[in-house]
Amino acid sequence: MSFDLILFPGSLFQKQAVSEILKCNEITRHYMLTLTQQQAAELVETRSLSLRDTGRIEFGGGIIDRIIKEFCSSPYIWQDNYAQTLNDLIEIFYYYKNETLDIISDHDLIKIMKKCFDGECQGSLDLLKGRTLDRMARSLRYGCHPEFDGTNSRDTEENDHE
Repeated sequence: MSFDLILFPGSLFQKQAVSEILKCNEITRHYMLTLTQQQAAELVETRSLSLRDTGRIEFGGGIIDRIIKEFCSSPYIWQDNYAQTLNDLIEIFYYYKNETLDIISDHDLIKIMKKCFDGECQGSLDLLKGRTLDRMARSLRYGCHPEFDGTNSRDTEENDHE
């Protein structure tokens, strides 16, 4: 039996997850950001595929609403890129949960993602995934302090070229 059976379109789980995501519109409206029912369903699908692709299992509501609430205040997110950015952030989140060997909590990973996205990455998802979070994951795997803040990029980049 596959876990994917639980997540087929129209399932009770999917309807509940979509409903929880749409409730976030009450908060994100203040930032001129809203999701449609279809976009919310796509986020749930992205979550399902990301979990499958990373070999992860998650119980409960997951992290979509946490990512929405954390990132809605970003100056680099606006209505036209909102849904796609959230989809990308969900994929990045699950990828780096694996890459950090679960050393860092969901809450802390989301906070670091937001700080780096708004900071040194200046809204670039490519930089967030390809450089900043990769450095963090490498640091954590090699035993560095998990309070990585993404600001020591110059030292790390110089060491990468040696």
